[in-house]
Amino acid sequence: MGQDTLSLESLIPTLQLAIGPVILISGVGLLLLCMTNRIARVIDRARIVAADCEIVGNDELEVCYAKLEILSQRARILRTSIAMAAVSVLLVAVLVIMLFCGALFRVEIAGVIVALFVGCMCSLIGSLVFFIRDVNLSLQALWLDFPVERRGTLRNDRRGAGYPATSAAHFRCHL
Repeated sequence: MGQDTLSLESLIPTLQLAIGPVILISGVGLLLLCMTNRIARVIDRARIVAADCEIVGNDELEVCYAKLEILSQRARILRTSIAMAAVSVLLVAVLVIMLFCGALFRVEIAGVIVALFVGCMCSLIGSLVFFIRDVNLSLQALWLDFPVERRGTLRNDRRGAGYPATSAAHFRCHL
């Protein structure tokens, strides 16, 4: 068997090498599923709050607008998180192709492989940072659903110091 001959026995290790990073695609795919579910909930909640804004009294309108502002911010954060996770998956797919082609054609592309892997991981880290930011915002927004007079007592009982709870305008300043 010659060095340049392509056989099944020589192709199997190449495929094994190239398919390893596909596990990352599966994991990021589950994250994407979670993120798309969250953005769907944000959009549904924004529609409900927007409809509520049309029927509430003037005294509750400020809180209603504060909720919409947070929901809008969450949607933008989740969109960025989803985009970064998708870029991570795209880079993994390109990485798999490059690993396969590099091993198959015996081309030295270690620098490209390293750059793709680092780019993939950086994009995934960025996505997770934005995802965590969304989770924190959703918890902050939860307090707008409580009556103003109860926010202070709930804050002291459940959350500890550092979370504003007096009015929607005051709350919005601390986001």
